[in-house]
Amino acid sequence: MTQVDELKDVFSTTFGVAPDCDFESVAYGQTEGWDSVAHMALVAAIESKFDVMLDTDDVIALSSYPEAKRILNKYGLEFA
Repeated sequence: MTQVDELKDVFSTTFGVAPDCDFESVAYGQTEGWDSVAHMALVAAIESKFDVMLDTDDVIALSSYPEAKRILNKYGLEFA
């Protein structure tokens, strides 16, 4: 499983979105169920899956799937 697939899996599991959805459009305020509690579950799942510890600014900035990829790039992970 690629890192892209793993990140999609985290989003699918956290928000219950279909694995074949347009992940580039998954965003806070546009994705059903993405509230503050689900946001923290997403952060915990990302940290666990990719063995990183997001800093506070990154937790706040994590507002979409594309933004998650950008943030994780800062931690040495590469997403196409």
